[in-house]
Amino acid sequence: MMKNLLRRILRRLARLMVWRYRPGIIGVTGSAGKTSAKLAIKAVLSQGRIVRASPGNLNSDLGVILAILGDWDERDLALVTRATPEGTKRAEKFWFWIRVIVISAWRIVVRASDYPEILVLEYGADRPGDVKYLLTIARPNVSIITAIGDVPVHVEYYTGPEEVAREKGRLIEFLPVGGFAILNGDDPVVRNLQSRTRARVIMYGFERGEEMRMVRFEHKIRRDGTPDGISFKLEYGSSIVPVRIPHVFGRTHAYAAAAAASVGIVFGMNLVAISEALAHYKPADSRMQLVRGIRSSYIIDDAYNASPIAMRFALETLYDLPAKRRIAVLGDMLELGRHSDDAHARVGRFTAKTADVLFAIGPRAKGLAEAARMEGMKKGNIFIFDSAETAKMAVRDFIKPDDLVLVKGSHSMRLDKIVEEIRDRANPSSMPVR
Repeated sequence: MMKNLLRRILRRLARLMVWRYRPGIIGVTGSAGKTSAKLAIKAVLSQGRIVRASPGNLNSDLGVILAILGDWDERDLALVTRATPEGTKRAEKFWFWIRVIVISAWRIVVRASDYPEILVLEYGADRPGDVKYLLTIARPNVSIITAIGDVPVHVEYYTGPEEVAREKGRLIEFLPVGGFAILNGDDPVVRNLQSRTRARVIMYGFERGEEMRMVRFEHKIRRDGTPDGISFKLEYGSSIVPVRIPHVFGRTHAYAAAAAASVGIVFGMNLVAISEALAHYKPADSRMQLVRGIRSSYIIDDAYNASPIAMRFALETLYDLPAKRRIAVLGDMLELGRHSDDAHARVGRFTAKTADVLFAIGPRAKGLAEAARMEGMKKGNIFIFDSAETAKMAVRDFIKPDDLVLVKGSHSMRLDKIVEEIRDRANPSSMPVR
């Protein structure tokens, strides 16, 4: 009862805030790469504009509402995320929401001079109707769909992948005629959504024919063999510029950069300015970050979450980077429903082609391990564990110098525990150090 009342009050305040300040609104959705695209867009547009992005991975109604209402302290935001279990710190939560309501009401009545010109918001679609509901709070002028794939995350709660695509497609369906739909043309599911909008469509990707195209992608390697980031060229119309983004790895971040570049074009920026701005892009924690590991190893920390398409991107990066041994530490992908067995098997077969060793963690990952074995990975190089807690010491003991270890699984699998166990605590920062 009280929760519903709070949500109604916050929703009303958010709608009034949008009416009061009339910011440009950029919406981002997809089954993979939403947060990276959001942060890349913010990096590009922040060059000369006041931009606010929804905090962390808060892509529910509360995340959208909080981004609209203000720029809140990370410690306060932690109270309303999974970092603080339900039923705990009730007093702190109560006073936080009182502050949000009072401050927001004041900002609506007394116009603030520093309210953002642009809001970049994540629109999550965990359940049917989620995007439609979020659109009643704030409708974008520019919408981005990053990637969906054949088996999207959260498909367990839908009738099938087609319904997930329809739900995410609402973000471009409700765009005004003068708006822009920016779509990942390399994803066939996303490409097929273009007929659902009256807005101007910009496709981005690596394939020929995309309006914002990436070419000559590569991982930059230092003379000492240390990976140093990614580089590629962006083509738009008759213009082509080189892009160098230090300290990030994998095509996922190139896609985020291309989406951000497309947004930059919409806002009147040229490719040179966009390329320079992308050098300031920094991904969220545990999103394809290279971390120093024990015994002179390296870790690709992608432990935050997982979906079939994101797993494939991560394994491609593992294969592309130099290493004596490539070790894949992969956990269950959750919320896939009846598609779970097939999705895990497909990832397992791909793992056999991209990794030398597999640590499979969780009940669903057993099928992933079996598929890897059937595809040709040696049985002696496959290790199966029930949980991150039982696996972490085995992974630690297995690592040798110059190993490259990919750690990835759904958030609930808590593979971050393995990252913490195998990282070099004497040099805890990401590699290369900023």
